[in-house]
Amino acid sequence: MDLQLSGRTALVTGASQGLGRTIALRLAEEGVTLALAARRTDVLDELAKQFPAARRLASVIGYDLYVDGAAERLAEEAVKQLGRVDILINAAGGSRPLPFEAAKEAWYEGMTLNFWRLRELTHALVPGMRENRFGRIVNLTGTSEPASFNAASTAKAAIHAWSKGLSREFAQYNITVNCLQPGRIRSEQIDRKYPTEEARRAFCDAEIPMKRFGQPEELADLAVFLSSPRAGYITGTVIPVDGGMSRFAF
Repeated sequence: MDLQLSGRTALVTGASQGLGRTIALRLAEEGVTLALAARRTDVLDELAKQFPAARRLASVIGYDLYVDGAAERLAEEAVKQLGRVDILINAAGGSRPLPFEAAKEAWYEGMTLNFWRLRELTHALVPGMRENRFGRIVNLTGTSEPASFNAASTAKAAIHAWSKGLSREFAQYNITVNCLQPGRIRSEQIDRKYPTEEARRAFCDAEIPMKRFGQPEELADLAVFLSSPRAGYITGTVIPVDGGMSRFAF
């Protein structure tokens, strides 16, 4: 299937590792010109060497999401480097488990990283998408069944509700907004949480109907499809990619 992505442009945040990295490589394979953004620019420079053609990598952008104004500056730099941003992959963020007694500053930090900056970046880029009458926004979020207190889980729930509203507001301009909920997809973070084959096997046997962890490419391929003109009638969704682990029917 031709995904009709050749000549499109994309900004991928959290591109230095894991799912962001894999999605970026998959988009490049489809002919998308990319700007990669993360704090770890040294890792991004190494990633840049893997791209199938130099013309598909416009720039590597280092940024720190905690700094006020970082999202708006990132949007401005991406537009400068790419000319326009057709696709936004919001893959930055990180787990923030907290005790009940955690100070409000800890909650603020987790919400800033996982929701506020994502919203600010997206809002900075949507007007350009509206002008061009094309936009694809894919947010990597998290489970709807959190096991404990985690600022990231709260932030991801906020992203789901905000994304739904955004999708309804801008669908008429051929802008789609979708969320992907990664289950246990192999990554640096997952490997730290389940460091041994025995730990991974125990979790799979107890929780995952497919009895295995997912591979980054299995989620990345869906993200790339949702980024394409072929997926133009899919918007406002939250899609688990978890091997059947979710227990809710809806």
